Amino acid sequence: MDRLEPHPVTGGPSTSPATPGGGWPGDPASAATPVARTAARVRRLASSAADVAELQARISVCRACPRLVRWRESVAREGRRAAFADQPYWGRPGPSFGDPEAEVLLVGLAPAANGTNRTGRMFTGDSSGDFLWAALHRTGWAALPTSVGAGDGQRLEGMRVVAAVRCAPPGNAPTGAERATCAPWLARDVELALPHLRVVLCLGGIAWDAALGAARDLGWEVPRPKPRFGHAAEVPLRTPSGQVVRLVGCYHVSPHNTFTKRLTPAMLDEVLAGLRG
Repeated sequence: MDRLEPHPVTGGPSTSPATPGGGWPGDPASAATPVARTAARVRRLASSAADVAELQARISVCRACPRLVRWRESVAREGRRAAFADQPYWGRPGPSFGDPEAEVLLVGLAPAANGTNRTGRMFTGDSSGDFLWAALHRTGWAALPTSVGAGDGQRLEGMRVVAAVRCAPPGNAPTGAERATCAPWLARDVELALPHLRVVLCLGGIAWDAALGAARDLGWEVPRPKPRFGHAAEVPLRTPSGQVVRLVGCYHVSPHNTFTKRLTPAMLDEVLAGLRG
């Protein structure tokens, strides 16, 4: 049996990976949450999720991609970064975080092995997240300039953070098959957001392609040829009911972009501030 370790924010005991319903702060699932173990089961459980809470619970226990399950759990048990060796790891798919009635969905690529895979919150626990949360706070979306983990008081108003792939992949590189298996989760996230949704913000080209794929799967009107990703690129997408949703691109907040100044704080602030227009 996995040993119990104190959560770094709340102090409550947890296994690594966290047991569904076992007391991890903010865990959306319970022992009774149905588990997807195949791509077909992902499609069924995503499409039948009645609301955001139920969808995130189902996402957080998904086991449909064997390679990703092995990787995320091996990191949680034996592959922890030395600085976090005494902490329990979430070790499960990352559920969304933020306002369940958000006007903006922020789409990332995938959890980091020692970030979301450790903390259980999107873009939390690594340098990419630090860069993003500081900007979200400066532009009025986030309550705090840092995100540590559940129980830290962080919240988003008007925005919810999701991802193209919900498990930490080896080398930060999910395969095409893994991206396709995970796609129905994102499509349902977008569909459930529609009553309030105005903007989908995509961090990087993979998130851009995933959002366009979700729009097509939902029957939205998507321009042809496929719109090209770019920083501050913007494309209007039209739903079958005639609702227009802005698709906006932004360079990813990875160290590769932020350390080289390809993406600066000012550039990110400008995109985030523009989402209110």
